[in-house]
Parts: sequence; C-alpha cells; structure tokens
Amino acid sequence: MEENCKLRNWDELIPDALGLIFSHLPLQEVLTVVPRVCKAWNRAVTGPYCWQEIDIELWCNRCHQSDHLDRMLQLLINRSSGSLRKLSVTGLQNDSIFSFIAQHAGSLKTLKVPRSCLSNSGVVNEAEKLSSLTFLDLSYCSSVVSHDDEAYAIARTMPKLKRLEIAYHRVSAEGVLKILSSCIFLQFLELRGCWDVQLDNKFFKEKFPDMKVLGPRVIGFYDMINDWEDCCSDYFSDGSDYLAWEFLEDGEMGEFYEDEFEHGWDDNFYADRVNIDRELHIWPPSP
Repeated sequence: MEENCKLRNWDELIPDALGLIFSHLPLQEVLTVVPRVCKAWNRAVTGPYCWQEIDIELWCNRCHQSDHLDRMLQLLINRSSGSLRKLSVTGLQNDSIFSFIAQHAGSLKTLKVPRSCLSNSGVVNEAEKLSSLTFLDLSYCSSVVSHDDEAYAIARTMPKLKRLEIAYHRVSAEGVLKILSSCIFLQFLELRGCWDVQLDNKFFKEKFPDMKVLGPRVIGFYDMINDWEDCCSDYFSDGSDYLAWEFLEDGEMGEFYEDEFEHGWDDNFYADRVNIDRELHIWPPSP
C-alpha cells in the first residue's frame, strides 16, 4: 500500500454500514457509548439502522419493573421507524405494550415474547396485525392460549408461520390441528407441556413427516433441564452484569450503576420518553 494512501474515516461510513456494525455490540454500549463518539455515530444509533432487529431478552431478565421495560421497548421500536424485522423480549406485563408492538409490526417477521402476562383477548385482538410473522414464540405465557381462542386466531391470521413455540399452554388437540391445517409452511412446532394435546409422535410423523414437533410429552426431568440450559446459555454467554442505566435530562445516557437494580431509573428517561403508568407489577412465576 502506498504511503500516501488515504484511509477513510469511520465517521464517513454510510448509516446502513454503521448500523450493521453496531448491531454486533452489547445493548448497553450502543445506547451509552456509541452516541458519544461523534455526531455521525449518534445519528446512526438514534435512527432505524441499528434497530431492525431488537433482542433485549438478557436485559429483560435483569429489569424487574414493567414500566422500565415498556419505556425501553417504546424507545427502541420508535427508533426502528417501521423497519423492525425481529423482536426478542421476555416478561411483558400488560396487553397495552403488546398492542404497541403489534401496531408497529408492519415489517415484523420474528416475534419472541416468552413468559409474558398477556390476556386471551389481548392476543386475539392484535393477531391480525401480525400476519407477516414467520416465527412466533408465546412459550410459558400462562394466560394465553386457553379455550383455543388464540390458536384459532393464529390459524386465521398467520398463514406464513414457519416456526411456532407455545410450550406449556392450555391448547387442545383441536386447536393444534386448526393451526396445522392453516399454517401450511410450518416447519417446527413446540408443544412441550401442552397436556391437553392428545396427539402422539406417531400421528405427527404420519401426517406431517417434514415437520419437527417437540412435545407435548416432556421425555424426562433431566432432558428438560438440559433443554432449558441450552436455551439460556446464549442469554449469559457474554458475562455481562449490567442491569439498567440512568437517563439524563439532556437526552444522553449516563453512566451505569449497579444499584440501579434496587433504585430504578431516573424519571427523566430520554429525549423521546413517553408518559406511562408508574404502577409496579409482580414478576410472574415460571410455570
């Protein structure tokens, strides 16, 4: 390389390229460190380029206040500006935030909301807005999929589904068959712990030989533990111990403090913050 060759500055990269690079950084760094580097990087992380895929499951496991979770989702989804393709979050505590997600789901293909407290009507009313989904995870949502209302709603409104996870739901065999008959592209179906589904592996192998079905019978305790460890391994692989961040009035993220877990966030959430209900919710027990 010639000595007088000019190298391109990082702040001159197009926002799409910066967004792709920043998407590989931890959430905390994207929100607190990157915006302070330069104006170009700040524009990249406050625009839609970094938020086409949002995965905050790990962060959700450390945030035990539903209002903080709602505000974070509203912040990041609004930044996506309608380009959101994938959302992974756990522990939603109300139907209103699920409705907010559905209203911004025009481009959404993957939605993972396990261990959330969602009502039957909340899911049914918003199902039609999720018609583009190819991957839906409602596992361990104990209030969802009872009396087959949601199963029928999924079958009626989500024909493009390729993967569906509804572990430990009160869905019947009739509801599952309705989904199977309508979602013809389905490749994977998780039914672990769906005890009312009286369909054995032989039935699935004969009727749907190209589809992988997990459950409804859990093979054994240790198998279940191993599956759970595999599922959780990705959550804690980075060794991160952060819980939440303080937000300053000037619209910039402040330094991280571990005791935010106990005291919560500053009420001055962010420049584009919204008014929310301050009532705390109890973290739901695992089924």
